[in-house]
Amino acid sequence: MNVGLKTPILPAGTAAVATAARCLAEGGLVAFPTETVYGLGADATDPAAIARLYQAKGRPSFNPLIAHVRDLGAGMRIGRFDRTAIALAEAFWPGPLTLVLPKTADCRVAELATAGLDTIAIRVPAHPLAQAILRAFGGPVVAPSANLSGHVSPTSAAHVQSDLAGRIDLIVDGGAVEVGVESTIVGCFDAPLLLRPGGLPRAEIERVLGRALVQPPHEAENTTGQPLAPGMLASHYAPRTPVRLNAGYIEAGEALLAFGTPAVPGVDAATVVMNLSTSGDLTEAAANLFGYLRALDLRGARAIAVMPVPDHGLGEAINDRLRRAAMGRE
Repeated sequence: MNVGLKTPILPAGTAAVATAARCLAEGGLVAFPTETVYGLGADATDPAAIARLYQAKGRPSFNPLIAHVRDLGAGMRIGRFDRTAIALAEAFWPGPLTLVLPKTADCRVAELATAGLDTIAIRVPAHPLAQAILRAFGGPVVAPSANLSGHVSPTSAAHVQSDLAGRIDLIVDGGAVEVGVESTIVGCFDAPLLLRPGGLPRAEIERVLGRALVQPPHEAENTTGQPLAPGMLASHYAPRTPVRLNAGYIEAGEALLAFGTPAVPGVDAATVVMNLSTSGDLTEAAANLFGYLRALDLRGARAIAVMPVPDHGLGEAINDRLRRAAMGRE
């Protein structure tokens, strides 16, 4: 890794897709947009490339990765789909839903990517650029968020360059992402389990299932304390500036991350105010979340005070990310 150097950025297009696919085939690391956040891609069958990915992100190797595939048929080659999983895949793929399933007997995804688990996390992204790269490459691609581990997830190519310049081989710039928070993760076990709220609201999944998702009592882990899915570590998505949640007032020297009408005592004393959505639109708020956290992190405030966000719909995912951000950086 040439830390401190720039990483090449290519604008979206046919040439960028071909270059990205070739880079992946040669064991390289390529950042590209999905509809949720920018992902850092590596060949899911190449242990050496995956080891480089963990190193570039500073990500602990016990934290499993999501395998991105081009369609349900490709997913069935690496994961065992029951009727529930097929129903969810047919309803929401391509899209911001990850399914955790038992691995197939001949699953080619490297053990390092699944952190030694007998399950695999699979997603079909909806972004046309991600789809084009997957089709050109022809195999599964692991693609966690393209940022330093534990930091705020990237929603633009500039965010990726800020975190990973010189650590990866290529960035493909497809502009700002649409959803802005990572995929929802559902474990397809005896009963469907919500492992991580995300860009697909719980209610839409439960409508297809015809029943409620099971909610784990705490962080879902196996018997060794290992997370069952990505993005489940307690401290995650964190800026360097401390985050204070459910702020009903603003203290001197704090920045304010607002939602709706910022009618809280002390708002005039805030060093800077950024509003996730002045109209109270949770879709807009999700799209703005990580970009605003990154921007506020650069303003030198003593803390980032966050107004309450409703906990329904996409608000569940927003609040999940904010709670993990407030745990601080490990």
